[in-house]
Amino acid sequence: MIHFAKLYLDEDVSVILAKVLSGRGFDVLTAKDGEMLRKSDEAQLLFGIKHSRTVLTHNRRHFETLHSDFVHKQLEHSGIVIAGRRDVYEMARRIALLLNAIPADLFSEPALLYLIITTDHLL
Repeated sequence: MIHFAKLYLDEDVSVILAKVLSGRGFDVLTAKDGEMLRKSDEAQLLFGIKHSRTVLTHNRRHFETLHSDFVHKQLEHSGIVIAGRRDVYEMARRIALLLNAIPADLFSEPALLYLIITTDHLL
């Protein structure tokens, strides 16, 4: 069993965040590395599924819709984490907390969508 979810960062997420998370021992692939720049959000999610990676994005509106469509069609994905835009190191801290708290196999539960809260009062 893989303890931590493998991440796929869509093109809206900083490649610096990928480097910080990789430096902390997480398996991270960027849209640039996957040659997925300028692809649709659906294509980004399908890429994540194909490579068994949880998608990390800032694009809440589109990925919530995609997630709902998948649930409605009874399709599975490899997980979606939606993070608010903030300091790269603060995002890395919060994402690491999430990845450390949730085993990799739970990220693919079809009814789950993870939000990284953007207020300073939580996480």
